[in-house]
Amino acid sequence: MMLSRQMNWLKTGPAGTIGSRQREELEQMSRPKALLAWSSGKDSAWALEVLRDSGEVEVAGLLTTITGPFDRVSMHGVRSELLEAQAERLGLPLRRILIPHPCSNDAYETALRDVLLSAKSGGVSCVVHGDIFLGSVRAYREEKLASIGMSALFPLWGRDTGELAGEMIEGGLQAYVTCIDPRKVPRELAGRLFDKELLAALPEHVDPLGERGEFHTFAFDGPMFPAPIRVRPGQTVEREGFLFTDLVSS
Repeated sequence: MMLSRQMNWLKTGPAGTIGSRQREELEQMSRPKALLAWSSGKDSAWALEVLRDSGEVEVAGLLTTITGPFDRVSMHGVRSELLEAQAERLGLPLRRILIPHPCSNDAYETALRDVLLSAKSGGVSCVVHGDIFLGSVRAYREEKLASIGMSALFPLWGRDTGELAGEMIEGGLQAYVTCIDPRKVPRELAGRLFDKELLAALPEHVDPLGERGEFHTFAFDGPMFPAPIRVRPGQTVEREGFLFTDLVSS
């Protein structure tokens, strides 16, 4: 109630009685703290940009799953040092969900729960996801968060993925393809830039944003970053049916 009265006074009180810095602090107090599920790729990067425009939540940090034995972002295959470079550029702390390899679903959920409970004790009440249309995935995330008294937010949900892909590219987002499923995506697209030429080369059955897991990316530049992360594609290898392109600092 006290915060509500403060905010109402801030909106209706006499001009000049409170400074802009205090105004910003009070506005921050009124927003829930959230972690952003950060895959290192384009969708989570664009979700951050949308959140910053909307001001709906205060992004208190990034949440990323790391496959411990490889020290890389799970499924994306991105080196931890590049993930850390993203977090540093964004000025956000990084919370890691460390999992073994191979990893059972129970082991993943235990590791996730431990990290989320730690964040919750620090005032975080929400986790933001870049999912767009997979209802079963959304329901799973909402269920797991609700079980520990947290909520989920999906700022990209329901968008047309073709339009959204174009919006990302036109908006200046730059990313490399780091992982592809060669059963769905041509092998020669591994390590390519995520751009209009890549979209034109995707088969018709492939979602423009790879929402069904057809491909994954690493975002290295865009409006969410104050400066680009200097990387270049390295070696591409095949593991467990997927092609992974290593990115190295340039």
